[in-house]
Amino acid sequence: MPAKRRVAHLAMLAGAVGVVMLAYANVGLALNGSVPAGMLTYGLGLGGLVLIAYLVLAKFAPWADPLILPLVTLVNGLGLVIIYRIEEAGKEVGASAATQLFWTAIGIVMFSVTLIVLRDHRALQRLTYTAGAAGLALLIAPLLPLIGHEQFGARIWINIAGFTLQPAELAKLALAVFFAGYLVAKRDVLALAGKRLLFIDLPRARDLGPVLITWVISVGILVLQKDLGTSLLMFGAFVMMLYIATQRTSWVLIGLLLFVGGAFIAGQIFSHVGDRFNVWLDPSNSIYYEREFGGSYQLMQSLFGLGTGGILGTGLGQGSPEEIPLAFSDFIFAAAGEELGLTGLMALLLVYGLIVQRGLRTALAARDPFSKLLAGGLSFVLAWQIFIIVGGVTRLIPLTGLVTPFMSQGGSALLANWILIALLVRMSDSARRPPPQAIQDEGLTQVFQR
Repeated sequence: MPAKRRVAHLAMLAGAVGVVMLAYANVGLALNGSVPAGMLTYGLGLGGLVLIAYLVLAKFAPWADPLILPLVTLVNGLGLVIIYRIEEAGKEVGASAATQLFWTAIGIVMFSVTLIVLRDHRALQRLTYTAGAAGLALLIAPLLPLIGHEQFGARIWINIAGFTLQPAELAKLALAVFFAGYLVAKRDVLALAGKRLLFIDLPRARDLGPVLITWVISVGILVLQKDLGTSLLMFGAFVMMLYIATQRTSWVLIGLLLFVGGAFIAGQIFSHVGDRFNVWLDPSNSIYYEREFGGSYQLMQSLFGLGTGGILGTGLGQGSPEEIPLAFSDFIFAAAGEELGLTGLMALLLVYGLIVQRGLRTALAARDPFSKLLAGGLSFVLAWQIFIIVGGVTRLIPLTGLVTPFMSQGGSALLANWILIALLVRMSDSARRPPPQAIQDEGLTQVFQR
């Protein structure tokens, strides 16, 4: 890596950690009138972890996009600050910044291991169907009688040796690899046009099989696990990757009609599916507001908090985000919105948007179809998940069970998202790496300049 890029990369990482520490000090000053006693510990812990990630990246992926790691560090660090703020309020049982820092450490370790072990991401193409089988197994795991269990009205967790995991977070990575490998092999067939309806060339009926199978699985997750978020995430990712592979708008329209139709039919047959939409349409109804699970109390508290924050927010440590149930997990975006305001939320969304943009830029620069599809698919998965959770807590769409990437407390999501970032970093290194002769010429130039 050129010396100038190394310095710039380190400067951006130091800036991200510095912003997090300033926010952390702000919370302590607002709550107690003094800088938090553990500020140095958290700062050194986060800084040390980021330094390890940087050293691994500089050694094993020196040509990777230099913006991705600092941006992710900033979001992850701000999530730690919000969780600490909610923990200090003492009302939310389970909120723990120390636990989240521990899982951040494990996530960065997995990030580093992925970069060290996976020297060539194209090797994943040989595991296409293995990844598909693993993804389906992870999705089905919560339905198994011994390890799967229901919590908060949804059956999306498994319990192994005392540890609770949400396997759908890891399934999205495995399925993205499967979708990319499958679509690279079948894209020519799927791109063939059938009959023309109005201004759209419909695909051939025989090619609808993969879409119908994915649709059935998505609706099954929605009905059996009561998990609208994973269902919407998985089906949306497949349809978008199908569009990237074939460039056919008809696949998007068919996917949209299938999902809306499936959700509508499921809502008419199964009460828990219909309740999701009823709560979304009329959250102030006392029937839903007072319900223990699947009600609207949490959503209404989220809207109240966002309204209280207004444009500029109440200030870190000066609001009441702990009044929102699960503010440290599912509703951390709303908790941040109360104290950072609309301005702070727009800044957060801009950071997320930059991460997605760098991923899509990697897809455009990739030299082979599999890399293009995988980078584009993973970037879309991240963007789609952010849209689903932000749309849910702001009542733009029905509420789902997804969490805000890198910010919400939870080990499964944090591990999966750090691995996702490692895959994007690996692909960006491959896409941005100049030819061997260019690297040699650059090295000789630096020697002569010295």
